[in-house]
Amino acid sequence: MRFSPKVVIICQARMGSTRLAGKVMLPLAGEPLLMRFLERVTMARHARNVIVATTTLERDDEIVDLCRIAGYQVYRGHPTDLVDRHFHAAREAEADVVVKIPTDCPLIDPMVIDMVIDEFLKHYPFVDYASNLHPGSWPDGNDVEVMTMLALQRAWVSAREPHEREHTTPWLWEKNPNINSLNVLRPDGRQLEERHRWTIDHPEDYVLVRAVYDALYHGNPRFSCEQVLSFLEAHPEIDHVNQHLRGQGWYNSYLQSQSRIAS
Repeated sequence: MRFSPKVVIICQARMGSTRLAGKVMLPLAGEPLLMRFLERVTMARHARNVIVATTTLERDDEIVDLCRIAGYQVYRGHPTDLVDRHFHAAREAEADVVVKIPTDCPLIDPMVIDMVIDEFLKHYPFVDYASNLHPGSWPDGNDVEVMTMLALQRAWVSAREPHEREHTTPWLWEKNPNINSLNVLRPDGRQLEERHRWTIDHPEDYVLVRAVYDALYHGNPRFSCEQVLSFLEAHPEIDHVNQHLRGQGWYNSYLQSQSRIAS
């Protein structure tokens, strides 16, 4: 009989975002953004074990209270060391396979989550890491990373650079030739990461996401990535509201800083 690994989805959340503080509590279709995000994540077939990983800081008590009232499992860990927080949350849950999804992606498509996990499980246990990010072909904000518990443990032990600790997975995909990894692209081959920004890090991002929810939600959270694309194509004034922010993110900022140091 084939072994079926325990898949645990870990969603990191905190109130202390540096650019848009408290963004996980912003209202979205009548509920806090975090609840709308979790609503979509838990529609994935593989979402039988979902953990919200927040910090031990007092200001994140609000996240803990909200999640527990709604029936979501919560883990509290290191405020800035995301490798440590993910590792201990996954170990406590006795995970075999760990899925990392950030909570600033409230438009994430459950189908995309399942697609990346399915591709990983096809090759398990002969693959360490899979994502739809390297390179990214989905709209920014459909971020899914999957790894074995052993790979996460290796990162927890070995990651040294500040950005490796803060962002959990760079040690796995940036400079480790011994990691067996794969990337999951859109089936149609379109490259949409740089053309669409659906993650929330600035007020303009929230304006776009809120407009999408106002137009598509109507009590039904199961709207797809393709429906969002169609809506934004029909409403360029909404699609372009955060156009100046496309391509921004921690990794591009990190690369630019390294380039300045090298020069």
